[in-house]
Amino acid sequence: MSEATQSVPPEFAQALRELGLAGSETPGGVPLTGGVSSDIWRIDTPQGPVCAKRALPQLRVAADWRAPIERNQYEARWMQVANAAVPDSVPRVLGQHAALGVLVMSYLPPTNHQLWKEQLHQGHADITTAQAVGRTLARIHGYSAAHAELGSQFDTDRIFFDIRLEPYLIATASKHPDLAPALHALVAQTQAHKRVLVHGDVSPKNILIGPHGPVFVDAECAWWGDPAFDLAFCLNHLLLKCLWTPHARTGFLGCFAALAEAYLEQVDWEPRASVEQRAAALLPGLLLARVDGKSPVEYVTSDAQRNAVRRTGGALLMGPVSQLANVRIAWEGELDK
Repeated sequence: MSEATQSVPPEFAQALRELGLAGSETPGGVPLTGGVSSDIWRIDTPQGPVCAKRALPQLRVAADWRAPIERNQYEARWMQVANAAVPDSVPRVLGQHAALGVLVMSYLPPTNHQLWKEQLHQGHADITTAQAVGRTLARIHGYSAAHAELGSQFDTDRIFFDIRLEPYLIATASKHPDLAPALHALVAQTQAHKRVLVHGDVSPKNILIGPHGPVFVDAECAWWGDPAFDLAFCLNHLLLKCLWTPHARTGFLGCFAALAEAYLEQVDWEPRASVEQRAAALLPGLLLARVDGKSPVEYVTSDAQRNAVRRTGGALLMGPVSQLANVRIAWEGELDK
């Protein structure tokens, strides 16, 4: 092994051997950073590098946040559906070892797969990229809606509750008793609209911009549920990026509008106004959750920033709007103060 590589953990080595992806020798690799929910490695095999991940029972956050490790079985299924819907929109699944909780997929080199989060941090607010993300997400949702039989393969209500609804909305409600009824109502709304295959973590940190368009990764929250969750979850990050890279604020808000419209114009499984209404209602709850839930965003660091989020999120939870543009306008007004 070269100086840059390490011996991979035994669970990874065993999984690769038993999947026929490595020989008897312990392969070398490099741990990849950025995840709070899994150990992720680039592993060098005789056939070339692969990416392997193993779900953790307790996430690497300050709060006590646990989730079932079988979630990466559903992640692999999500990736296979997404690839059927939009080829090249996900890494290729190479194998999965359910007993060891290890998922192996193609490795996408950073030389031609840049993280969208990094582009945004640098202030590159590209409208075309935002549109491509919105269209691709909608096509995956639409494909799954047309194949409703997939729903039986994603019996993940408990996992989705444990890893999304509880740590985001319910945990936030415990800190805001005045907003708790609205936040609990959003949980019920989200649980009541089971229409498509949901990724559950559509964030710029989980989207690579590749030569053929956006590539979605880290679908551990895969769930047969409400498409509005994915849309709102992604748009939330474009609002928050205005606090991280303020000089690109106008571009981020333009990306918000472009992504929302590109997504909504593809909606054909239900009235687009219905999806938009649910996303617009949910978005303020997710906004507030990123400062007062179990997974606070790392770049909102000052009380002034957190209070801006609280004012906007609280006002929109108490007075919901039905269009995403009105959420953007409310946030823009807060930033102008």
